Amino acid sequence: MQRLLTRIESIPDAIREDLKPVVVKSAEELAGLQRHLAEASRDTGALIDSIEVTPPGGTTPAYSQPGGSRTAHELEAIVTVGDHVVRYPHLVEYGTAEAAAQPFFWPAVRLLQNRINNRTNRAAAKAVRKHWSE
Repeated sequence: MQRLLTRIESIPDAIREDLKPVVVKSAEELAGLQRHLAEASRDTGALIDSIEVTPPGGTTPAYSQPGGSRTAHELEAIVTVGDHVVRYPHLVEYGTAEAAAQPFFWPAVRLLQNRINNRTNRAAAKAVRKHWSE
């Protein structure tokens, strides 16, 4: 993790600013697919409503899955599910002895992982070309 943070900090500010909208767009796309996949488990809609994107520099909600409250790095957008009311997303994702699993979080991550990586790589290459001579 420290090696990654060191690499991110070595990126020039102009390139970071160009990448932030791409990071947020990817997180919003991921959250949208997770909301769509969570429709299968809809009971009250509280689970779907608790899926949230935390932009760079923001703080995730308390009790959110995975990991609870934390602050996003400047080039990191975090998609979380759960809040102080909805504290059962892991039970829906993985199931219980009485209820079958209805995965929505990790399938969306796996489906969009290559697309998000490609988008980020294209945006980074474009930003580097744009700011190379500055």
